[in-house]
Amino acid sequence: MINLRIEIDQLPLAEPLVVRLCHSATSATTENDAVLIDRSNGRLEYDLNGFSLVLHPEGGEDYDGDVILALPGQASAHRLIRASSQHNTFLVTEQCDQLCVMCSQPPKKQHTDLFSQFAEAALLSPKGVVIGISGGEPLLHKSRLFDMLRAVSQARPDVTFHVLTNGQHFQPSDVEAMLEIGTQRVLWGVPLYSADEATHDKIVGKSGAFRQLAKGLGVLMSGGASVELRTVVMRQNVAGLADLADFVFTRLNFAHVWALMQMERIGYGRMNWQKSFYDSSADFAPIASAIDLSVARGIDVSLYNFPLCSVPAAYRSYAPSTISDWKRKYLDFCSQCDRRAACGGFFEWYSHNEGFSALGPI
Repeated sequence: MINLRIEIDQLPLAEPLVVRLCHSATSATTENDAVLIDRSNGRLEYDLNGFSLVLHPEGGEDYDGDVILALPGQASAHRLIRASSQHNTFLVTEQCDQLCVMCSQPPKKQHTDLFSQFAEAALLSPKGVVIGISGGEPLLHKSRLFDMLRAVSQARPDVTFHVLTNGQHFQPSDVEAMLEIGTQRVLWGVPLYSADEATHDKIVGKSGAFRQLAKGLGVLMSGGASVELRTVVMRQNVAGLADLADFVFTRLNFAHVWALMQMERIGYGRMNWQKSFYDSSADFAPIASAIDLSVARGIDVSLYNFPLCSVPAAYRSYAPSTISDWKRKYLDFCSQCDRRAACGGFFEWYSHNEGFSALGPI
């Protein structure tokens, strides 16, 4: 597991500070750039406009081009952008208005507004980067989110975003902002767990969520937005996947992709693992039916977070490597697998004692 925090010598800050780490003075082009001046005794010292910034890294990681966030009173910094990674995500809020049974990031009441700092970090990111936006529910702070997306899209047309949202807070008046930001600049990842209203509402812990989601998806469709439908496969909804495939085709075929996802064993997902985890390695048939129906109708479908050995050979082409590098691991038997390089592996917090029952090298 990759640590997304770095120990630093505490800085005398009054406000949050965004810094890009540069190992060469020639790559320092903004006032937010810090240049490496000393590498000794297990520490990295940078010059930041005449001030010293000292990092105490773990292992031999390369931080050149990384963008970090230092907060007042803290002796560690957040790695917002890792220049060598394709898995960079801004956790913009931990507030949420749903209580999903498998939530990997249980909501909190408090919120710290760092949208300005996230915008700074995005502007300092490498060329062509895709930045994830997650929560909590980012659209609880819709105005600030749209301001950030708009500012970055205007200054950095090469940067795109993947925003995860429960889809509850879109209004027709948002279409203008989405068009201004650019419909191809943002992929909206929106969860839909069942074609049955009651089942969806029960999974997300919110009465009326399905109907409100339908309105939100309508707004996204009318604005020509790029949409990724996301369905976590669980015991609560697996029997209805074929019905959901019908629903996606008849009502939501404007979506860019329909992602069927495996659970994460963390947060509420860990708490509810025994009653919610569906072992696709033991019985893949309901998932196969949903895929077959969708593909036959021209719907692009993918399997997210599925180790390849949990998927029958005929369906492995639908399972790209999707688990973020910082929270990915492989099991002992993976070293013997010829497909390891193409496999997304397992979440760091996956427990094989309570997980898939029929795995092995392929």
